[in-house]
Amino acid sequence: MAATAATPGSRPGARVHVQKFGTFLSNMVLPNIGAFIAWGLITALFIQTGWITLIGEHWFGYKPGLEAGQHDYGFVSSLGGWDKDGGGIVGPMITYLLPILIGYTGGRMAYGGDAIRGGVVGAIATMGAVTGADVPMFLGAMVMGPLGGWSMRKLDALWEGRIRPGFEMLVNNFSAGIWGGILAVVGFALAGPFVEHFSEGAGNAVDWLVDHNLMPLASVFVEPAKVLFLNNAINHGVFTPLGLDQAAKQGHSLLFLVEANPGPGLGLLLAFTIFGKGIAKSSAPGAILIQFIGGIHEIYFPYVLMKPKLIAAVILGGMTGVATNQLLDTGLRSPASPGSIIAVWLAAPADSFIGVTLSVILAAAVSFAVAAFLLRMEKDADEGDLTAATASMESMKGKRSSVAGALTGQRAHSGPIRSIVFACDAGMGSSAMGASVLRNKIRAAGHGEVTVVNKAISSLTDTFDLVVTHQDLTDRAQEKTPSAIHVSVDNFMASPRYDEIVAMVDGAGGAGDGAAATDADGAEAGAGDVLSPTSVVLGGTATSRDAAIEEAGQLLVAAGAVDPSYVDAMHERETSVSTYMGNGLAIPHGTNEAKPSIRRTAISFVRYDEPVDWNGKPAEFVLGIAGAGDDHNAVLARIAKTFTDPEQVARLREARTAEEVLAVIDVVRV
Repeated sequence: MAATAATPGSRPGARVHVQKFGTFLSNMVLPNIGAFIAWGLITALFIQTGWITLIGEHWFGYKPGLEAGQHDYGFVSSLGGWDKDGGGIVGPMITYLLPILIGYTGGRMAYGGDAIRGGVVGAIATMGAVTGADVPMFLGAMVMGPLGGWSMRKLDALWEGRIRPGFEMLVNNFSAGIWGGILAVVGFALAGPFVEHFSEGAGNAVDWLVDHNLMPLASVFVEPAKVLFLNNAINHGVFTPLGLDQAAKQGHSLLFLVEANPGPGLGLLLAFTIFGKGIAKSSAPGAILIQFIGGIHEIYFPYVLMKPKLIAAVILGGMTGVATNQLLDTGLRSPASPGSIIAVWLAAPADSFIGVTLSVILAAAVSFAVAAFLLRMEKDADEGDLTAATASMESMKGKRSSVAGALTGQRAHSGPIRSIVFACDAGMGSSAMGASVLRNKIRAAGHGEVTVVNKAISSLTDTFDLVVTHQDLTDRAQEKTPSAIHVSVDNFMASPRYDEIVAMVDGAGGAGDGAAATDADGAEAGAGDVLSPTSVVLGGTATSRDAAIEEAGQLLVAAGAVDPSYVDAMHERETSVSTYMGNGLAIPHGTNEAKPSIRRTAISFVRYDEPVDWNGKPAEFVLGIAGAGDDHNAVLARIAKTFTDPEQVARLREARTAEEVLAVIDVVRV
């Protein structure tokens, strides 16, 4: 099973969309798993059928009645919420805390840039849905949280750059409060009841499957979905919210173990340990520790991709685990993430501990038996290509696997990070700006010996320690530089990933002899060398992205810097990856193939009184770029620093002449 990276401009398939959706859902849930574990532990210990209650019954003869408050355990019954007052921690945590945490996280993600502002509005909106229904509002949180963050970002874009100085905090606070209040009312009136009915319907469907003993059939879809990295959409989008609702009513849910049961993967890897060949056999024991104890299930995916018929082993193992929990009426109180046996045991209530453990053992046994049979049936000596299967897995996942090195013997980059490259299609616009911003951060952190350069993806060589690309280009960059660390960004001007990269340089021992890096920033070229006054327009007339590209491109043509065909290449470049940089700046430029159309290096500058909608983001400044060589990098570096400085952006916004624009850019030395 081979996978190829999508070429720029191609439309992603349904699998990619589902992967992204599942990743978005999981990114809302996974950061809050600690809260789910805390709730699960408190529940397991202190509810009426919890561990402390059972120990009390066994050692001290306590026999609590069926009605709340019929037997008072004092602190234990009060904490668990089953005393006569019905208070405690368990109920409020699942009703309020957990959904609001998910809504807050979803709001931050949807706002962009990991913004707290979006999280606050998302939490307010989620509160409306929570109070508008009588069921734990996890699905409502997954809707209202992102809706709050996304809509707040759209509203902020309407008045970005138009607020009088000194009124920013007033406008920001009241706009978030007013809009959050409106969404809370909407959530209360609409989202809460809708999700309650949806949850009830979905719960009835699951109950029907359980009542008719059909729930094990879910593994027929879930196990292949895991190998294709579609499991997050199923697990966190369906099983987790329904499982939490079911656990709140019944004390446990088998839905938490449909996907997270480590048994099927364990059985498969054990079969390779005994009956496998070559690198697959030698790597399987180490993979068992990562999968069964560490909970990283993706470690066994390449084994299935290498020999696709083994999907039958994990499907039958998964069905066995689900059937066992269904037969014994056992399950978990909360999600087990990662899917480690330790996490499974911690989330198992006292009365389900044996059944859950048995479901893991039997799932592993069946998976092992089927996989062993299939491996022993092979009469040839073909051991399979685990390295190719691992590469296929990483391609489907969309990023480098943190555990793949355990299979192939290859290690992710380790040691000092001394060379960083920004890569884009043409290597002259987006990458140059991003490289300049990160270079300044790296130097400010005291790592002058670390080089930060920019290149076209087509000219990359596998000699760099770390590669930064736009998220839509990462797959292509990984093919060129497989041994490097890869970081994906969606905002070249103000990505929060830059601080992570600086931390990586610090942690990897980047400090060396302190020699200063040599790069294009040291050039003495001034802004006027590539940006002439005649190429500066302070009142752009375009009202759309394509029209703005045309306006900036025609300025380059008028300056004699490019042939007319270069403008067409600027439009073509925009169809692959957006040239919006963040902070109100877009820098359209041509493709790498269009460089012969460039007569000399030049930049055009257009300012818009009404920001142009650039793929949903406001572009107030549009700079057309034509780079014949590297001589434009010095000016791009100054522009990058300008647009990360609010004071300089304000000066550009207030400039009345082309000379004032040139003065701002030329004054900002790097």
